[in-house]
Amino acid sequence: MDFEFDETQLQIRDSIQRICAKYSDEYWLERDRDGKFPNDFAKDIADAGWLGIALPEAYGGAGLGICKAAVMMMAIAESGAGFSGASAIHINIFGLNPVAVHGNEEQKRAWLPRIIRGEDRACFGVTEPNAGLDTARIQTRALRQGDVYVVNGAKIWTSTAQSANKILLLARTAPLETTPNPIDGLTLFYTDLDRSCVKVTEIEKMGRKAVDSNMVFIDGLRVPVSHRIGLEGKGFRYLLEGFNPERILIAAEAVGLGRAALRRATQYAKERNVFGRPIGQNQAIQHPLARCWMELEAANLMTFKAASLYDANKPCGAEANSAKYLAAEAGFRACETAVMVHGGMGYAKEYHVERYLREVMIARLAPVSRELILSFLAEKTLGLPKSY
Repeated sequence: MDFEFDETQLQIRDSIQRICAKYSDEYWLERDRDGKFPNDFAKDIADAGWLGIALPEAYGGAGLGICKAAVMMMAIAESGAGFSGASAIHINIFGLNPVAVHGNEEQKRAWLPRIIRGEDRACFGVTEPNAGLDTARIQTRALRQGDVYVVNGAKIWTSTAQSANKILLLARTAPLETTPNPIDGLTLFYTDLDRSCVKVTEIEKMGRKAVDSNMVFIDGLRVPVSHRIGLEGKGFRYLLEGFNPERILIAAEAVGLGRAALRRATQYAKERNVFGRPIGQNQAIQHPLARCWMELEAANLMTFKAASLYDANKPCGAEANSAKYLAAEAGFRACETAVMVHGGMGYAKEYHVERYLREVMIARLAPVSRELILSFLAEKTLGLPKSY
């Protein structure tokens, strides 16, 4: 059993670190202030070929799997870019896996190279205001009319929709009452975000201002049948295949951001002198920081265990969800502790840790709540009755 990164993983981390070194904490602070999408950062990642790290080589990707992708996303977050940097490219990394797995050859060749090269920017239209985590109850409808589907409905928390030209869209093609299983009747599309019939309204939020989140109102969007991914009514099942890798990547990003916070807090504890001694000499400072290090390391191990299982085509639902839960909690504790170690200055934007704390909340909330993970694990690993 080897817990060390292999040569390829080390090379990936080093390459990503060199790109991220061009973007200082001050750069990310400015993006937090002005809300501008980090286009230059995303372009550098794309130009270096990293957007296709987990997508097939046949279409311009690297086909390196989720372990390698997790190394990459962790390095981005750990650089201080946090979720502002990671979320800017997150959907490119694995979001189009349904196309790679279930798309036809024409779709793969038309869509995957463009997303890998950064020529297209996609958003993810799944969550709805009245459904939340109960995706089977979404109400957006796609009615087939000849060779097109006409889509009407609304989505919420759709990231990057302000600038995206494509949308990965889940819509109901069969009424809920006509399907024996609630998750049937949902169909997945990848199509143009036609703003003549799609209204995008940004949601002002707590953190990660540089990567917009939105309400999306769809009124008569015409989607060619050729933009449907796979079979009608199987879209949600296709998305389920991507839940575990998504949780793994979120976990990696949370660990990375937690490490960035811990690094800053530790350095401040060494430099800040009160009563004639560095505050890091006090156990009241040392012990919380040491606990954060342990928690982040434990979450890191679970993250790469889950990633290894996924890449080996082994069941990893419990591990992927556990990684997301543990990493989100460890990352939050590290960011909170970093603010407290800085004292009053932890509340000041110039020290960056308050931004980390705001951003790390994403990992606790999305893409699945802590409570639903606990319910899932209670059922699947402990054999307790399903509670939801």
